[in-house]
Amino acid sequence: MKTASQLDRQKSLVQWVSQATGISTVGVKIRLRGNDLHILCEGTECPRRWRTLSDLLQAIQQTDLDVLTNSEQTSIYQVLVYGRKKGEIRPQWCHRVYLNQLDRHLEQVNQALLEDKKKSQAPGGALIISNESLAKQGHPDAIARYLSETLSRLGVAVQVKVKPQQPTQTSSCEEHRLWIFCQSGYSPDPSLLAEPIAQKLRYLKLNGYQDAVIVSQVNGETTPDWLLRVDLTPPEVMLKEWARWGDVQAIARLLTELLSEFKVAVQASLQESTLHIFCTPSSDPLEIAPAPDKHLCLQAIAEQLDIIAPQGIKAATVYGQKTADQQPAWIDWLTLPAAQNPAQSPSALELATAGDEPAVHFLLERLLNPDLDWRLKTGGIRVVPLVKGDLLHIMCDAPVCPSRKKVANKVVQLIRQLKIPGVLGVRVYGRRAGNKEPAWHHGEDFVRRQRLVPEATPEFAAAAIYIKDLVPSQTNEPILRPDLTTEEVQTFITEVARDWITTTTAKVKKLLLQTQLFTEIDQPTEYNPEAQGIKVALVWGTLGLLLTMQTDWVLGQIITRTNPSPPSQVVSTVTPSSPANQKTSPKSGANQNQRTAFFANTNKTKPNQGKSSVFNASGFTQNEDTETESLEAAPLKEKATATAILLAARSQMPSFNARQLDEQIALYKQRLAKTGTPPHVLIIGSSRALRGVDPAALSQALATQGYAKIDVFNFGINGATAQVVDFIIRRVLEPSELPKVIVWADGSRAFNSGRKDITFAAIAASAGYKQALQKAIAAGTTDELLKDPAISSSEEKAKTEKPELSSYQLANQWLNQAVAAVSASYSNRDQIKELLQKQLNSLPLMSDRTHVSTSSIKLSNDAPEEETSQQSVDFDGFLPLSIRFHPARYYQKHPKVTGNYDNDYQSFKVEGEQDTAFQALLQFTQTRKIPLVFVNMPLTADYLDPVRQQYEQEFQQYMLQMANNPNFIYRDISKLWTKVNDYFSDPSHLNRFGAYEVSKKLAHDPMIPWPAK
Repeated sequence: MKTASQLDRQKSLVQWVSQATGISTVGVKIRLRGNDLHILCEGTECPRRWRTLSDLLQAIQQTDLDVLTNSEQTSIYQVLVYGRKKGEIRPQWCHRVYLNQLDRHLEQVNQALLEDKKKSQAPGGALIISNESLAKQGHPDAIARYLSETLSRLGVAVQVKVKPQQPTQTSSCEEHRLWIFCQSGYSPDPSLLAEPIAQKLRYLKLNGYQDAVIVSQVNGETTPDWLLRVDLTPPEVMLKEWARWGDVQAIARLLTELLSEFKVAVQASLQESTLHIFCTPSSDPLEIAPAPDKHLCLQAIAEQLDIIAPQGIKAATVYGQKTADQQPAWIDWLTLPAAQNPAQSPSALELATAGDEPAVHFLLERLLNPDLDWRLKTGGIRVVPLVKGDLLHIMCDAPVCPSRKKVANKVVQLIRQLKIPGVLGVRVYGRRAGNKEPAWHHGEDFVRRQRLVPEATPEFAAAAIYIKDLVPSQTNEPILRPDLTTEEVQTFITEVARDWITTTTAKVKKLLLQTQLFTEIDQPTEYNPEAQGIKVALVWGTLGLLLTMQTDWVLGQIITRTNPSPPSQVVSTVTPSSPANQKTSPKSGANQNQRTAFFANTNKTKPNQGKSSVFNASGFTQNEDTETESLEAAPLKEKATATAILLAARSQMPSFNARQLDEQIALYKQRLAKTGTPPHVLIIGSSRALRGVDPAALSQALATQGYAKIDVFNFGINGATAQVVDFIIRRVLEPSELPKVIVWADGSRAFNSGRKDITFAAIAASAGYKQALQKAIAAGTTDELLKDPAISSSEEKAKTEKPELSSYQLANQWLNQAVAAVSASYSNRDQIKELLQKQLNSLPLMSDRTHVSTSSIKLSNDAPEEETSQQSVDFDGFLPLSIRFHPARYYQKHPKVTGNYDNDYQSFKVEGEQDTAFQALLQFTQTRKIPLVFVNMPLTADYLDPVRQQYEQEFQQYMLQMANNPNFIYRDISKLWTKVNDYFSDPSHLNRFGAYEVSKKLAHDPMIPWPAK
């Protein structure tokens, strides 16, 4: 809610803009966001762009905007001016004005007015310098404007100041520290701003600055909310520091930058104490460029290595070769300073083993910063070692506090392997850069310590509880003390009672903490797997068993009171009917019409509810996560999940341990029974196919291309891999049920043989899988079965696991019988389920939701059914999702998982069981003369991080090799819409709007041999 002062400030700004431009105050709207001032000008006709800007810029030149705002508001760095016609949703034009370049903007506007009086789209005039270019020069105001471009979108205002620093021992020249003050109406999470700000600051490569301190403060508060330190050491200095210690990756990066002007790329490897350097042409797509010049490369590399003098590297072998040649065109050898200087001869590892602190420091930093690019961008994890006594204390800090799980064990293992003389234990700490106190700590001793007094880090002191062990007691004191007064006795009793209460409280607290059910209030709640043991398992197991027995007894009592008659006398017969046979009574039809009319009237009362505007009525601009444009998509069709469940339950085919696969097979069989022929096109794959290709849209688009009445079915299965697709096509579907064209829509994840294929493992353990194998043997295809490594290996695995599976089933059956004999509610579990469901549906909220859902079943396709569509497929097997991917909103509910920690890419490799299944499917489709089209589905830029891009390139090469096979076509559209988030429901899955666009693109693809009717 706006305060009176805010309303007065906004009113004064509106009046000032109205006087400057001549536009009525009714047509001017103002909003302040961070360091940005947004001005909207509207009228019965859209205000003329350059005339409005000319008047406004002249007024800004003569007015101090900070005077119009209150003292609490930070400085305004840029003004964004919009113009639109009244009644329209979006502005017709927008112009950004940098207040530090007003003269250039005025020159640009005047030039545009002279050259084009009718709104020219190509204005000439002065060149506007970007804030980034000005910020690289080190000016504080320019740096503030540069950061404001990103932070103003989050509602964070920025101010930058420079303070001199005292010269350090390592640097005699004067350095400065950058102070960045961030003010906002809320407290932003440090992890949200830390790495983006660090990357933007380090990208500037500022000279003369030691580091930067980011101060976040809420508007109106007097104390900062949090501090963050960013290391501004230039990347070149970091590279030279690591190269000095003999880091091969840093040396290769420095040599590549040195020879980049000669178009020479450098790769390096280390064998013993010799560095092997390979020089190749940096850009040679045709592989015809000659080998790099020998004299030029040797001279530059020799000079650079002499300057670096890498530790422990005594010689270097330099190779020059062409891109396509395996053998080098020339070889030469260089002698490095370490061969002549004994102090540089030992490697960093040897020095660290001997106790050299700088060498230990380098090894720790290299261990915790394996990604060199990430360290150069953000500053990485900084390590501060300190030896006190026989303990090595190591502080690790970064813009985002390093994870204890990822850092502590690595550091302890390295120090243990080094066996540093005099170090008998290690203590590791982690904190966010800028904090004084650590967020967590971890310690291990390499030898057993015999101490009566527990240690304190980093100094030691005796605790009061051990005083009795250190001080001998006096035994010659008399038992009777006639000289004691009554008051002294009472005081003594009071102290004893107080000590007894304190001791008892401490013992109870210790007992509760040992159960692991309680924790101290001040201690960080971090899970430590080493502290879990058998006692904790017994405590939780006992509590769970008691709770289960109590719940079973209560449910038995409830059923006994609810149904006093014997269960054998109560017989209920339920005859399910298919949706096609269900009839609606006239009364229910009338009610349905009333409900439909109610929803129609609701939509009429709010005609613009589905539309969104950039500007809202209360303020000025709308939130960024609001959908601002309507997208094309095929109409929503009737949902088929309920029908699929019913058909799967009635099917004579055994289950495949995958409910979705059973339901898709049931829908496919129903389609075959209805049409009498298989569909012309079958879409198959994982959830990316299930959500990413719309059969209705594809059929409609093909009709416009001359392929009339093409029947398309989507057979997508969540988690389907190459093994699953191969099994469905070759083992589940009959030859008469195969389509004319198979479109496999998926990505590289389906071909990863390095991870465990959970989906196929569940199918392979099912009764349906066994029946498919027996059916193949009975049909006389045993030879083909044995030739197929994927099926034969699965069959052998099933045979070897059969005894274990049988014993498991016997144990499970025995356990069920034992529980049924003891339990009071096991025999009545169906009645309990029905009773709970009735009680749940009787709740007001649930009953209202039930009525709304039942009343909206027969609404038109134009009615939004988001809740149902998110979980239900239609009769074409397609899952339409209307939700749009908004990164800011999505990552508030879901963690952002990078490629390093994505299980789908774990131990990524194409060769293996998935490749074997793919080869078998290729051979099968070629024999049947069925074209197989693989479509690499679109992904977002958020999903395609460097790790996943590397795997995608490997997968691309594999697919291009496979494209040489006949009847196989590979189409890659993975990077088609990396920035169009409105086409996605999450970072790697399309929504119905994206599926509509993909379907149209596939229909217009001339490389796909669509079947002619």
